[in-house]
Amino acid sequence: MGLVRDRQAPERKSFQDEQLCFGTAASSHLLPEVLLMMPRLFPWTHAPRVLLTMLGLAFSIDSGFAVEPITLVVVEEDWELIVASPDPNSTAPQISCTISPLSHVNSIHAAFELNHQSQPEFTAGGLQLQIWNDEQPLGSRKFPNPGVLSTDGEVVRWTQSLSLAGGVLTFAIKDGSSTTWGDFGGQGYLNASLVTDLPNLNGYDPAISAKNSGVAYAGNRVTSLILKRVRATLSNGEVVEDPTERVVHIHN
Repeated sequence: MGLVRDRQAPERKSFQDEQLCFGTAASSHLLPEVLLMMPRLFPWTHAPRVLLTMLGLAFSIDSGFAVEPITLVVVEEDWELIVASPDPNSTAPQISCTISPLSHVNSIHAAFELNHQSQPEFTAGGLQLQIWNDEQPLGSRKFPNPGVLSTDGEVVRWTQSLSLAGGVLTFAIKDGSSTTWGDFGGQGYLNASLVTDLPNLNGYDPAISAKNSGVAYAGNRVTSLILKRVRATLSNGEVVEDPTERVVHIHN
């Protein structure tokens, strides 16, 4: 299942990009509005080749002047969780989903926990966004509704995103909907930003998200956990979309 695990806070290490900014203030670091356009569709397996081609051929409008490469600046993942038969007495099930700006989780990444919160110590129920540097927790944000899953057949949907602007990397949960927690994300509770020297998000890979996400406890109580689609915004404003469904967990 990958990274899903019992996270314990280890001894703190030095990290040069550790300046975190949590809460509604993080919204000031989000990118300008994306140009409204129909996204181009392609499977992400072809994305690196497509983006490299665009990077190699991209010039500014005034082609006689500076060359302006096109990079990846925003990534959005649409997730869907279908709960079969939760048990509120044992806080079951417990889910964790990961997103990283790189093609691994050995550096900066985020984990979104549903129906439990493991930082700084375990709390039953609720929603929590955590920022990690490899195995070191850097900070966390929680949603104010501490509800515990208790409805058979409940469907939970949300979008987890990362964006890069002005040397600030922002992780966010938005457009969430559920029976237990109502609408969540977009209010600033589940946003976290940090200063980084990453030049772009070109290292992002949805396979890393899928590999390191899953049901951490009571998988038999979850019908499915699926990464439904991925959208990427390029620095020229174009939006490309991968409609491939990546099944992380399924139980019949």
